[in-house]
Amino acid sequence: MKPKEPPVPPPSPDTVRHRIVLLLEEGEPRSARELSHLARISEKDVYAHLEEIGRHRQGRRLVIVPAECRGCGFVFHKRERVRKPGRCPVCRSEHIAEPLFYLSLPGREKPE
Repeated sequence: MKPKEPPVPPPSPDTVRHRIVLLLEEGEPRSARELSHLARISEKDVYAHLEEIGRHRQGRRLVIVPAECRGCGFVFHKRERVRKPGRCPVCRSEHIAEPLFYLSLPGREKPE
């Protein structure tokens, strides 16, 4: 008698990165925390996917709305990393608003 093989789930056409791209294309800027909740993955994994999405654009551009210090209002314009900064360089506050992300499509630079 041959042992039964475990059932194999059907392949899903929707990958995690594809779900993140679809969420970013909706036009509304989203934080990594919000993306992690909607995609049901850890925030750390979201940052890894965002870095890859930023590198491999395919006609789209990952736009990062910079993080901002809630203490003094400093905006992290020149920051290239996608992760939230740990501390403000001006007032040393750790109360930082998260950066927001969205994908701009050709002909659309700002979120709707």
